[in-house]
Amino acid sequence: MFISRVPLNMARECARQLIASPYRTHAAVESAFPPDAVRDDEEGRILWRLDNLAQDHSIWLYVVSPEAPDLTHIVEQAGWPMHVQWESKDYTPLLSRIAVGQHWRFRLRANPVRRARVDKGRKPKANGEGIVGKLQGHVTVGQQRDWLISRAQAHGFAILPDDNGDPSVIVSQRHRERFTREGRTVTLTTAVFDGRLVVTDADLFRHALCHGIGRAKGFGCGLLTVAPIREPEA
Repeated sequence: MFISRVPLNMARECARQLIASPYRTHAAVESAFPPDAVRDDEEGRILWRLDNLAQDHSIWLYVVSPEAPDLTHIVEQAGWPMHVQWESKDYTPLLSRIAVGQHWRFRLRANPVRRARVDKGRKPKANGEGIVGKLQGHVTVGQQRDWLISRAQAHGFAILPDDNGDPSVIVSQRHRERFTREGRTVTLTTAVFDGRLVVTDADLFRHALCHGIGRAKGFGCGLLTVAPIREPEA
């Protein structure tokens, strides 16, 4: 597995188009691999995420993949081709170090959804379709936070408590995104989760890092990344 990243130059029209359309970004990421490249197997799958970094207002495209990507076209069209290239590193050393009890900082952009069990009095659609059984996006901060907490164990981790005993996770960049795919309008409810976790099952956690969490993985959701927790100096 490999983890790669490339900065986007928002002064360029192509970069703004990528930000505005998960479908365009999906196509750009797919183009970073030849037709016969491994895209999804037991080891992992192609995942990507756009990160908006508040400290310097930069935007980075992150990619995790079974094979190393060639992001030249993205640099040329949406980056700084004369100055900045992409970075790509072997993910194996980090994955091999994962162990039960480790504490990590994490970031995840996800599509928190639930399957409706009741229609809650909503009017049926003109075509007669009901709401029961449909996927609906969680829209409040509490719903989205609880969505992640409820899935943590199945992915080999638990959210650490903060100083007040509450889950140490911040939900931000909450959006309802609409874009066109093959003539149809796709709607996604997305949110970014930042926090601290503890590994409870190393194999499940490695699987989450390589295969993602939740739905809409082809459209920039599901990629979980981690970094060491740095203790404050005495």
